Amino acid sequence: MSHKRIPKRRAAIAAGGVVALGAAAVLLPNANASQDGGSSDRTAAAPRTLKAADASDLAARLAGLLGDTFAGSYYDSGAQQLVVNVVPGDDGQVVEQAEKAGAEVREVDHSMGELRSGAETLKSEASIPGTSWAIDPRTNKILVTADRTVTGERWDRLESTVEGLGSGMATVRKSAGTFKTFASGGDAIFGGGARCSLGFNVTAGDGSPAFLTAGHCGVAADQWSDAQGGRPVATVDQAVFPGEGDFALVRYDDPATEAPSEVNLGDQTLPISGAAEATVGQEVFRMGSTTGLADGQVLGLDATVNYPEGTVTGLIQTDVCAEPGDSGGSLFTRDGLAIGLTSGGSGDCTVGGETFFQPVTTALEAVGATLGGEDAGAGAGNEGAGDAGGAGDAGGAGDAGDAGDAGDAGDAGDAGDGSGAGEAGDGAAVGGGAGDAGLTG
Repeated sequence: MSHKRIPKRRAAIAAGGVVALGAAAVLLPNANASQDGGSSDRTAAAPRTLKAADASDLAARLAGLLGDTFAGSYYDSGAQQLVVNVVPGDDGQVVEQAEKAGAEVREVDHSMGELRSGAETLKSEASIPGTSWAIDPRTNKILVTADRTVTGERWDRLESTVEGLGSGMATVRKSAGTFKTFASGGDAIFGGGARCSLGFNVTAGDGSPAFLTAGHCGVAADQWSDAQGGRPVATVDQAVFPGEGDFALVRYDDPATEAPSEVNLGDQTLPISGAAEATVGQEVFRMGSTTGLADGQVLGLDATVNYPEGTVTGLIQTDVCAEPGDSGGSLFTRDGLAIGLTSGGSGDCTVGGETFFQPVTTALEAVGATLGGEDAGAGAGNEGAGDAGGAGDAGGAGDAGDAGDAGDAGDAGDAGDGSGAGEAGDGAAVGGGAGDAGLTG
């Protein structure tokens, strides 16, 4: 796949002789290293160091414990600590319990109820193509982004709606790029004359092999091939786009297809052990059939994006770069947890940008699938199913959303999408990530 290249960000990670994002000796041995710790003599109320996945679980529990005083949370990756926002209340004992649980607690002005109400107002009064918004727990505001197409009366309408929310409730940021799904015509995996990237191989509810990709890929074509003009190897079973998500379940036509849950990193594969909720501030990696491997950070959860094709809700917002053809690709952690499917955004892997991802847990629950084919084993499948079932909790954990600055998305190519990712042979499963983007910068 000669069209693939090493994004500048990825190449920079490889500088100084460090293998980019981890050949087995660098990335994978550290993947399971515990980040828990801290001195044994710290006070009971001192924040604990946590892995991002553990922070997400703690945030979900604390959201229920704190009730109406909970105002969002985020992961401080530098300190490896969970920061939980609370609005001033009468129950200091509950806050003390949160501190004892290991979180750093800070008081903020706006409750989650107020912020969510503001987001609903934006949805009803300012669902303008080229805009997005999500709750940012780090600023305790709704961060609204408008791309370069939002001008004139549409810009005035957006500004007026934001001002109507009240002082300090929301901020508006202008993006130089254009929000679009990352579809592209070209080589790789094809459907309807366009391509996408495969996200994760899964097991459908009836036990048959399948994979997840972006919903806008699924609505673009019913059948997918692993080569341009090649025979179809998979057929769309379910697809959601636009609306409450951007995901599709695509079944392999050959029921004997081996479909292990793993991401193809080019010179090695990363086993996927289960699905997990994203946490604001978390380090994540993306694999796609155009740009290969890239990394970044989660900026927001439950984001709303107004694409030209319609509004999509419930997405993960990041600063990971992506380009046309990367749609549907895998978003995952270095220790092998499936996080999301590439939806769209603005920018490219030269100037950077922002991207939105469909949460994997939500997609699994909606289509009734689990992570793991026959080769992945029951453990991985059960873990994926369990995470999907707990998807609701994480919504409380990461009410978030920093829209981030965005660059230009570049040419979206011909509409539609195709499935995507690494090459499969004669009906064999496509690798979970895409193509031959290697790990050696």
